[in-house]
Amino acid sequence: MSSIPSDQSPTAYAYPLLIKQLLLGVPVHAEQEIVYRDSLRYRYRDLRQRIGRLASALAGLGVAPGDTVAMMDWDSHRYLECFFAVPMMGAVLQTVNVRLSNEQILYTLNHAGASVVIVHADFLPVLAAIKDKLETVRRFVLIEEGGPAADAGIAFAGAYEALLAAAAPDYDFPDFDENTRATTFYTTGTTGLPKGVYFSHRQLVLHTIVELAALSMPARQGRFHAEDVYMPLTPMFHVHAWGIPYVATVMGVKQVYPGRYLPDLLLRQIKAEGVTFSHCVPTILHMLLNHPASPEVDLSRWKVIIGGSALPRALAQQALGRGIDVFTGYGMSETCPLLTLAQVPSGLLAAAGDDGLDLRVKTGRPVPLVDLRIVDPEMRDAPHDGSATGEIVLRTPWLTQGYVKNAEASAQLWAGGYLHTNDIGKIDAQGYLTITDRIKDVIKTGGEWLSSIELEDIIAQHPAVSEVAVIAVKDARWGERPFPLIVAKAGRAGEVTADTVKRHVTAYVERGIISKYAVPERVLVVDALARTSVGKLDKKAMREKYAV
Repeated sequence: MSSIPSDQSPTAYAYPLLIKQLLLGVPVHAEQEIVYRDSLRYRYRDLRQRIGRLASALAGLGVAPGDTVAMMDWDSHRYLECFFAVPMMGAVLQTVNVRLSNEQILYTLNHAGASVVIVHADFLPVLAAIKDKLETVRRFVLIEEGGPAADAGIAFAGAYEALLAAAAPDYDFPDFDENTRATTFYTTGTTGLPKGVYFSHRQLVLHTIVELAALSMPARQGRFHAEDVYMPLTPMFHVHAWGIPYVATVMGVKQVYPGRYLPDLLLRQIKAEGVTFSHCVPTILHMLLNHPASPEVDLSRWKVIIGGSALPRALAQQALGRGIDVFTGYGMSETCPLLTLAQVPSGLLAAAGDDGLDLRVKTGRPVPLVDLRIVDPEMRDAPHDGSATGEIVLRTPWLTQGYVKNAEASAQLWAGGYLHTNDIGKIDAQGYLTITDRIKDVIKTGGEWLSSIELEDIIAQHPAVSEVAVIAVKDARWGERPFPLIVAKAGRAGEVTADTVKRHVTAYVERGIISKYAVPERVLVVDALARTSVGKLDKKAMREKYAV
């Protein structure tokens, strides 16, 4: 029997899933605040007008549907305006990773075909160094803060605020195909050139709806609700700040944008604005908890999603000790990004004697519409018994459909019709995923695959350890051996030796928590751990430096 197509009246409106639809609730929340640092505050009604003015200004500069507008700014109200205005015109927003090298930024701008660059004055030295090699950029817009910008030898079409002030607020945003590309940005992998991912209006709207549902479903733990105060601590250039600025705008919550991440300012903003919901990589949370001003700030109402890297148990314990509702989220640049959340249902939370710590540090359960599998190399499913591992592969409506202008890498990403994460994981009987390692970071020793993440989590619980990364080093007898690189807590470096770490890890071996092959022969105390531009551990750089 064939399917019956849905009838449609000639006068019915098909309602394309466009980003502009996410603003329909703005009049309801017209008086709600949006705050930038300690220098600007305006209302949602102003946001809607400024989005219209930005689109009018860009149209006046010649931006047309299909053009790419690149944004180089700190986390700001301006970025939020670009999240909406540029794609709502039918153009593509390129969120530029300003932490890349000059040559990598040049590559991404040229590869994406950016025609307009909106740039904060802080990044003018970057543009000055690459401007003569830009291939497609026609216009530059300057964001000025704190006085006149230094001369970079660039002819600007105007200053951001001046252009908005002179432009009309009532831009008529058209309807178009919901599969139109809305955004693009470049992954920060540790090998080769950055790869461009891209997302359509339909994908971003669906991601927003599901993220909104997933974050608001819990009875209390990990719940994002309409009375929260939101501040992102994941850069807005990175996967749309996990998509949560879109969610926050739909919800009509107060939004606080901190600009450049300076720990003393972040803590002041949390205190002054009453911030209750954020997301960040472990490094940022670690930095804030250990800042000298941290004890003066009440963090007991703060909810924080940790992503980008595993949430170390020791860091989670420290956060819970301050009253922070901390838990894990999982996603990738290629996935828009949300896939799982480690929220703890009330029943499990009540039964747990550790405030749900064991579940909070897992990778989490898939959010609605996520088809997540763990598979062997032949794409056969591994059992969900909490011990069997496999590669995590995915299908959801919001995954990048490939890499920009890179057919070979796109085919590898989507081999077998599933997006391949290159992450190894296991799923328990309650449906919680735990990532055990990246495929390239697994340590193959003694005939076993040893998880560097699990060993890092154990070593991080040593009382003198502040941070740790474990890499594999070649070994003639065992193939590879784990080599921990450790940042000691202030004044306690003398307590971190090969012998003390061996004894610490051996205690976990004796309890059956980790294999005997995890006990390292040597360790190295370092001042800092190498990180990527988005704050993740850069194990490729560590291997190149230490695994010789």
